[in-house]
Amino acid sequence: MTAVRLVLLGRQGAGKGTQAVRLADHYGAPHISTGDMFRAAVAEETELGVRAKEIMDRGDLVPDEITIGIVRERLAKDDARSSGFLLDGFPRTVAQAESLEDLAAPLGGLHAVVNIDVPLDEVRERMRQRGRADDTDEAIDRRLELYERETQPLISFYEDKGLMVTVDGLGTMDEVFARLVAAIDEVKGRS
Repeated sequence: MTAVRLVLLGRQGAGKGTQAVRLADHYGAPHISTGDMFRAAVAEETELGVRAKEIMDRGDLVPDEITIGIVRERLAKDDARSSGFLLDGFPRTVAQAESLEDLAAPLGGLHAVVNIDVPLDEVRERMRQRGRADDTDEAIDRRLELYERETQPLISFYEDKGLMVTVDGLGTMDEVFARLVAAIDEVKGRS
């Protein structure tokens, strides 16, 4: 199986993390979650972790330069170079997407950007139910507002490049997974 190089988009609570783990296993590619990397840094109380925690506790997103640096280091590792990658939580902005183009180019570029589409009311309820300390109503609303303002433009950016695939994120985990695999396989067959 050839390496797969994907970005997963979708509002927080859309199931990106859950589906990314399954897709990574299915395609044999590492799941690279910036959220997991930041949570680990917070738990370890690294300098970056302390800075990231302050930012995330406010419901804000970690600045591009920090996030891009972490992703650059991760994509340089052997597993991402040989087996591809599934990026979850990156890019969030057009500036990050432009940086990703440069980072992914030596690896063969992206196969697709997959948007898991789940309505706002549904993701808001899912986020409340997962019970994370940073999932207060105010932080949830702030993150969703930031997503709409900063991340939604990525859909247009990637549509213009012919890389965007939108998949319905409602239904069982298995139903959504089957839709994702079908969409990714179709895109990979074209590249």
